[in-house]
Amino acid sequence: MFSPDQENISTASTKVPVKYGELIVLGYNGSLPNGDRGRRKSRFALYKRPKANGVKPSTVHVACTPQAAKAISNKDQHSISYTLSRAQTVVVEYTHDSNTDMFQIGRSTESPIDFVVTDTVPGSQSNADTQTVQSTISRFACRIMCQRSPPYTARIYAAGFDSSKNIFLGEKAAKWKTSDGQMDGLTTNGVLVMHPRHGFTEDSKPGVWREISVCGNVFTLRETRSAQQRGKMVENETQELVDGSLIDLCGATLLWRTAEGLSRTPTLKHLEALRQEINAARPQCPVGFNTLAFPSMRRKEVVDEKQPWVYLHCGHVHGYHDWGNRAEREGRERECPMCRARGPYVPLWLGCEAGFYLDAGPPTHAFSPCGHVCSEKTAAYWSQIPLPHGTHTFHAACPFCAQQLSGEQGYIRLIFQGPVD
Repeated sequence: MFSPDQENISTASTKVPVKYGELIVLGYNGSLPNGDRGRRKSRFALYKRPKANGVKPSTVHVACTPQAAKAISNKDQHSISYTLSRAQTVVVEYTHDSNTDMFQIGRSTESPIDFVVTDTVPGSQSNADTQTVQSTISRFACRIMCQRSPPYTARIYAAGFDSSKNIFLGEKAAKWKTSDGQMDGLTTNGVLVMHPRHGFTEDSKPGVWREISVCGNVFTLRETRSAQQRGKMVENETQELVDGSLIDLCGATLLWRTAEGLSRTPTLKHLEALRQEINAARPQCPVGFNTLAFPSMRRKEVVDEKQPWVYLHCGHVHGYHDWGNRAEREGRERECPMCRARGPYVPLWLGCEAGFYLDAGPPTHAFSPCGHVCSEKTAAYWSQIPLPHGTHTFHAACPFCAQQLSGEQGYIRLIFQGPVD
């Protein structure tokens, strides 16, 4: 027989850890181009830690000389330093918070970063495509604090602590004293957040993009990404993440899905069943009468001979053929043999990242111009989400490859032809 103590130990070790949620990087179709490795992957699950590692602000040191600031930040304790001038720095010490778990996200591969994120290059299929870019993502971009007790609220803050447990806001960073005498500031390129209205459901509508400060306050956007002047504080909004919140780190955008939200989302198994269902209906090419089939989820980059292709202007699905090819004379335009509509002609790919789906509907629609296929509600939702691009523009993009959407709606309904027999 177990003694009561032993019994507790055995059940504790087999207990499934509490999952707070997952972060999924937009622009990847289920994994990074060259595969997920260690802390660098396309999705990252946040689990309750065996021991709390959260921190909260404590002592504020106001009139610090640079030497004094250095001495404080050298302590084995988290701190944020706000450099006001060469002669004055404000240092805020942070103390252990046993009620929260902290997760840090950024470009750095140093150990304080839990989830390493690099710039997303739209439509890239391999890491070779992504290496030429000068990164705009901060090395220590942001941190998420999760409440260790139900309802496990997740809150986001700009900037992350480095290897010496410090955050430094230099002279050029936007920073200020708040009405209650505390300090706050913004990071160079900022951390932007958008919470959808009505959660991440079939009724979702895009919310408004806001900027989050180092202390987790909410502001309207600056004129450009790294402008010195902060936006206006938005008092009635919070930095609490909701299912479907988008976090933009200026170079990569992350989708936050709560554990509860994910439990209602289709699984990879479900998407695979939908793929098999479409293939079982034996759709045909209306020109060559050959049967078309979506390749397996694992073969996401190589065009298969049975792969369906679509005319993006009208939505008619064909097998690959050379009919109506006006490429020599008019670029990429092709004429659909069914309806004579002219436009791009591209292979169709199934969207394999289940976390991007709003519902478990059949894959009937494709994004334009990339040809990624998903449910109608998923296509309609992402086509109306303005995603930050560069330093001050926004555009809708395919969540599976990050390509900017084109055409009237950004997506089309697919018209399959069933078997003739």
